[in-house]
Amino acid sequence: MASNEMTADDSRPDAAKQAFLLNDPGFTQGVVQRFIQNLLDHEMSDYLQAAPYERSAGRLGYRSGHRPRKLATRAGTLNLDVPTERTGHFRTAVFDRYQRSEQAFVLALMEMVVQGVSTRKVNAITEELCGASFSKSTVSALCSGLEPRVRAFNERRLDGNYPFLLVDALFFKSRDEERVVGRAALIVSGIGEEGKREILGVRIGDTESFSTWDETFRWLKGRGLGGVMFVVSDNHGGLVQGIAKHFQGASWQRCQVHLMRNLLSSSPVKLRAEVAAHAKIILHAQDMVEAKRQLSAFIEHFGTSAPKAVSCLEEGFADAMAVMALPEKYRRRLRTTNMQERLNQEIRRRERVIRIFPNDESALRLIGALLAEFNEAWAERLYLDMDEFKEWALKQRSHDVANNIVTRAL
Repeated sequence: MASNEMTADDSRPDAAKQAFLLNDPGFTQGVVQRFIQNLLDHEMSDYLQAAPYERSAGRLGYRSGHRPRKLATRAGTLNLDVPTERTGHFRTAVFDRYQRSEQAFVLALMEMVVQGVSTRKVNAITEELCGASFSKSTVSALCSGLEPRVRAFNERRLDGNYPFLLVDALFFKSRDEERVVGRAALIVSGIGEEGKREILGVRIGDTESFSTWDETFRWLKGRGLGGVMFVVSDNHGGLVQGIAKHFQGASWQRCQVHLMRNLLSSSPVKLRAEVAAHAKIILHAQDMVEAKRQLSAFIEHFGTSAPKAVSCLEEGFADAMAVMALPEKYRRRLRTTNMQERLNQEIRRRERVIRIFPNDESALRLIGALLAEFNEAWAERLYLDMDEFKEWALKQRSHDVANNIVTRAL
């Protein structure tokens, strides 16, 4: 029995030798090369309907030697002999398949960068997979293949009306020749008449100034943006000015989260928790009557201890409560720019990996590609049931028409 067991063990490859062979790059490369070479030879036989040296009345042609061809694979560079035939019409599909694999690989590189993998890490991964090293500039150049996709998304025609518009900016750093400068990504989202969210576009600007927002809104309207009735944003001067110019007749909702931040920064440190608690009661009131009552109580309570907070809330109250004009079911999602803030967080997660973009075009490619992916996900589900809003909007229009008739009569 012992002799039989010894014979069985001797018949199996030694485990250490097996591990050595599998880990030997030359061994793996040789196996792959023989496999691809056999595949090429079989493909020629299928094309000619005859094996090498086979006499067959049904053959469709004759071999005419080989031509050398190198093929880069993750196992290393393969030296292949590609069979040829006399007419020169034979074309192997093997390299076409590898061409598709190469395209898929480039797309994978781009997706890795989009998902927040730094170009240095991408370089390390490609070296491990392919046995070849790519410089950071090469990987970045490959990623420029995202540009057509981003351009198609960011310049598409905007069809239909967008009653609700949510606007915000994200700040990042970019290189301008030898300088590192601050840039703003101006991101605009909308909710269409059917209640689905859509990212309408992104622009890169020097600052969040009126001129930058003016250009951005003009660009969106030129692509078909219309039907805007309600805009939600922060209280940045240039932005508010741009909204007033381009969306006359639309209501402006000041983001309540941003207002709360401003309110707390205006409050004494020891009173911030108390100020926040009282302010939330005002902002989340069921109706304007209750909100105004709570505002009066806030002014009376903090008039002496936190006068700057009182001034801040009094100044921002009307704009922060514009949402109260809408039916109650729409108020929670439209009282803040939280929808935009979540987008910014996802972009920031990737941007932190890069830290400083090589140029504005690179920033637009990455941010635009991310937004395009989110836009596709948003399109799959309803965000708001718009039936009640449509009834409300119809009544508003009827009310406006009646007021105009009365005004003209007077």
